[in-house]
Amino acid sequence: MDGVPARARVYVVCVAVAALLCVWPVSRVYAPWWAVLLLAGVYAGSELVARSRSVGTCYPVLLAGAFLLPPPAAALVALPGALLSPVTRRPRGLRRVWRAAQLALAVWAAARTHWQLGGRDAVVEPDFPYALVPAGAAVLAFCLVLTLLDHGIRTLAVAAPKVPAGRRWRLPTGRVWRGLFLRSLAPVAVHGLAGLMMAVLWRSPYGPVAALLVLLPMCVAWWAFAQYHRERAAHQATIRALVQAVDIKDGYTRGHSERVGRASMMIARELGMDDERVETLRFAGILHDVGKLGVPTRLLRKDGPLTPEERRVIELHPEYGHEMVRGIRFLGEARAAVLHHHERLDGSGYPYGLAGDRIPESARVVAVADAFDAMTSTRSYSRARPVAVAVRELQRCAGGQFDPRMVRALVRALGRHGWHPSVTADGTPVPRTGPVPVPVPGQGEETRDSVGRRVP
Repeated sequence: MDGVPARARVYVVCVAVAALLCVWPVSRVYAPWWAVLLLAGVYAGSELVARSRSVGTCYPVLLAGAFLLPPPAAALVALPGALLSPVTRRPRGLRRVWRAAQLALAVWAAARTHWQLGGRDAVVEPDFPYALVPAGAAVLAFCLVLTLLDHGIRTLAVAAPKVPAGRRWRLPTGRVWRGLFLRSLAPVAVHGLAGLMMAVLWRSPYGPVAALLVLLPMCVAWWAFAQYHRERAAHQATIRALVQAVDIKDGYTRGHSERVGRASMMIARELGMDDERVETLRFAGILHDVGKLGVPTRLLRKDGPLTPEERRVIELHPEYGHEMVRGIRFLGEARAAVLHHHERLDGSGYPYGLAGDRIPESARVVAVADAFDAMTSTRSYSRARPVAVAVRELQRCAGGQFDPRMVRALVRALGRHGWHPSVTADGTPVPRTGPVPVPVPGQGEETRDSVGRRVP
């Protein structure tokens, strides 16, 4: 929210006013204030710990408040923790107000839904499994309000990209919100179950102390997630260091690794791979040229044609790269892509001349992504080709050099999402390209390998 646009600030003020209107009737409803204060204190403490460990927020306490208290009182539970939680980015005051208002509205909606469906009586009894129905509806309302408000602030805080005259920018807002909602629903549902357990125990003879014990397994889960988060951050730092080393050595292809990773991810998603494999293919694309660290810099930066001896030296870079990443276990099948991304379907590639299905699938994905970015990027020895021309060339070489299935997946992804490279090797910005029309296969120019040299 640095440099927050005026429209986003107005949006935050409107949400804050709506939250105040939801809390305002609290003086006219009966609420056990000791319970409100206890839940608010527990949430504030949990929020401080969770934020300091970068593990999200403590929704079970908020949802327990929604199951136990009238809507205005339940909304109050979120305010101290949200207003006092640490904020690292500016403007800090606006961010705290936004977080407090967003959570207060979401908790109010959950409590109102739970109250209207008779959930309070079901918790007091407790009446299972009927108690799950109002609780599930309340969790759904909580997640719905959170994601709608979050999507709204994201849309207003990010400026729309500039588009050429005569073309209109259309943001797929519905699809973006649905993706955000579906990603958030499962974690919120788990927190909702924990909140329901807290509410049932709270109303039981065991009392609030037993209810708060539910947070212990949540703390263990947060600790495990924090460990995973730190491990993942270490993985990302390792990859970033390797890519930066390649970019320093071969300045002409700066940004190439990230773009190949992005194209590989687009192909993997189009093929229906799960999220874990998509991430692995992204790593494969990013690291595919790490072996260039073992190639003399003069060869990488040579403007003229390569001699046969020089080409043989450059063709060793997949093996160099595989040796470098062989011991990095989290890369998984990405290591095979680093070694085999220059193999060709007809068996004429290198380093081992594999053919057909003997080439690992990850390598076939990266081969297409690598060639596509090489053709659409400006190098010291060649200008970038239009995306449509590069696509025609990939289609022409499909079946001989490239796997046709990977080429079709890339074409579909380009038609659906377009191609948005950041910068070329010489630092010149590349225009953002919208959805690409699928060209008819035909004769094209000669294709090039990852170092831009012509290949037969």
